[in-house]
Amino acid sequence: MSTPLHTTKAIILRAVKYGETSLIVTAYTELFGLQSYIVQGVRTSSKKGAGRANYFQPGAILELVVYHHELKNLQRIKEFRWSYLYTSVFSNVIKNCVLLYMMELLQKCIKQPENNPDLFYFIEEALQQLDKADEKITAGISIYFALHLAAFFGFQISNEEQFQVLDLQDGKFTDSYPQHAYYVDGKIAALIYELLNVMQPAELREVPMNHLQRRSVLEAMETFYALHLPEFGRMKTLQVLKEVLA
Repeated sequence: MSTPLHTTKAIILRAVKYGETSLIVTAYTELFGLQSYIVQGVRTSSKKGAGRANYFQPGAILELVVYHHELKNLQRIKEFRWSYLYTSVFSNVIKNCVLLYMMELLQKCIKQPENNPDLFYFIEEALQQLDKADEKITAGISIYFALHLAAFFGFQISNEEQFQVLDLQDGKFTDSYPQHAYYVDGKIAALIYELLNVMQPAELREVPMNHLQRRSVLEAMETFYALHLPEFGRMKTLQVLKEVLA
């Protein structure tokens, strides 16, 4: 019995070299959620193979025709094409650093293959907004993404009430300091509350934030995720992101 073919959009999270000419690709797909694919013959120097590996850069939004077998851990791709062709993300250094941060965060959060179309569309829209973003939106969209992504995994920060302290362990604002070190207060807590109410990246223009404040918020988000996701660890892309956004 042959493996059925499906057409699905996919966001490439990472790609590693396999053999002489192939790639093993991790992608978040519209139909199947997190999947691994082997892509053969895309790293050749032949005229046919030239440039094909570029389709599988982290963050690429593709349309795939795939063979999908529920019992297999490694699927195969029959055809691929751009679903959305970036105009600036791959060529703009700052946007590319933001993109790589977003991809690392997704890899740390998504561990199971279950599909979630709403999550896929959120990621797709955020990437397209990053591509179109001006400098101010680009500077804040990583925080917007991290704050709203958490909702898909059930541990988002509650913005029902605003107080001077944000308890990162409980994910709530409070009027008293917790009995642990995982909190932010003052201006940083106020900024996070304001950012939680940003529903579209364009609204980031209305939230003034200097580079030191942005750095503190990004560090708070790393702590928040590490408290709620086992084995989250430290984000390798965070230090570079903080430097390019300085």
